[in-house]
Amino acid sequence: MEQRIAFDAYVIDALMPDLVGHDHRPAAFLVYAWLWRHTRGAARSTVASYRMLADGTGLSKRAVQHAIALLARRRLVEITRKSPTASPAYRLICHWRR
Repeated sequence: MEQRIAFDAYVIDALMPDLVGHDHRPAAFLVYAWLWRHTRGAARSTVASYRMLADGTGLSKRAVQHAIALLARRRLVEITRKSPTASPAYRLICHWRR
């Protein structure tokens, strides 16, 4: 069964060129897109390990770690953990919706 995902125009028109072109981090955009899908367009949070993100995007685990660090530094994702060893929960921050 085919499912469609709708992105906010900002994600494609501004965020993609910024992450891919300006920051030279296409992996960050791929991780953001994967998180968008699994948070239903930032409507909720999702729990995922680096391995799950790597498998879901086709990137290496290290590339995912760098991408998550960039997204967190840019305040595009909020990361919480229930314990130090638990898989993190990710919530996308969509500042353009305010």
